[in-house]
Amino acid sequence: MPELPEVETVCRGLRVPLEGHVLKRVAQRRADLRFPFPDDFVARLTGRRVQRIDRRAKFILMTLDDDTVLIVHLGMSGRMTIVDAAAAPPPGPHDHVEFETDDGVLVRYCDPRRFGMMDLTTTSALGEHRMLQRLGPEPLGNAFNAGVLNAALAGKRTPIKAALLDQRIVAGLGNIYVCEALHRAGISPRRMAATIPGARAERLVREIRDVLGEAIAAGGSSLRDYVQASGDLGYFQHQWQVYGREGEPCRQPECGGVISRIVQSGRSTFLCAAHQR
Repeated sequence: MPELPEVETVCRGLRVPLEGHVLKRVAQRRADLRFPFPDDFVARLTGRRVQRIDRRAKFILMTLDDDTVLIVHLGMSGRMTIVDAAAAPPPGPHDHVEFETDDGVLVRYCDPRRFGMMDLTTTSALGEHRMLQRLGPEPLGNAFNAGVLNAALAGKRTPIKAALLDQRIVAGLGNIYVCEALHRAGISPRRMAATIPGARAERLVREIRDVLGEAIAAGGSSLRDYVQASGDLGYFQHQWQVYGREGEPCRQPECGGVISRIVQSGRSTFLCAAHQR
């Protein structure tokens, strides 16, 4: 599933072709993705001007000139690609939604597994939307710091990896970047969250910010179906320290450990037991 850096990369890729432009044509080719499309989906978007494109956690938010907000989640395999409408090939079987602008740009949403979703709300109701209302602070924003993390983890009897994947504690983190941040911070994913507040929390906040920032700068990571809006693959996976590196040597200086894989809550966790305590 695309994580925060991938979604941020897609948002940045969509801003130039969409912001300030009118959606002169919107095509919806099926009744649902993960959830049904809202009533009058096409009618409510057609003819509206895109004011801005933002990201909240792993959601793309497209605000229109009538204060309608289109909420998009890419799911497991969803992607947005940008093509010239005049030269675009016919839509494929998994091209479920199209947005064509007044200057001839076509943005296609392709989702073979249909785990993505699209919904409509308004700017005033955005914070109360069922997908957004319980989200924690953005990890790259000023509202996320060691003090906030200390308070969220105090007394929490769950492994720190599971806590960081809880979107109520911090928004947008996923499996890959939690593994990477914990490794960089030297914290075992098995460690109880209640033991993190203090110096460990300060290290962890710093490493979460750094790894996300580096991944965004690199264009996100490519797993299976993920591509940027431009169609280019991200390449941060070449900088992974632990994820997917089972049996390989730890890249921490003078560590000498080997990356291992364990399963937590049904998901793969990669770590170096010699480095992470």
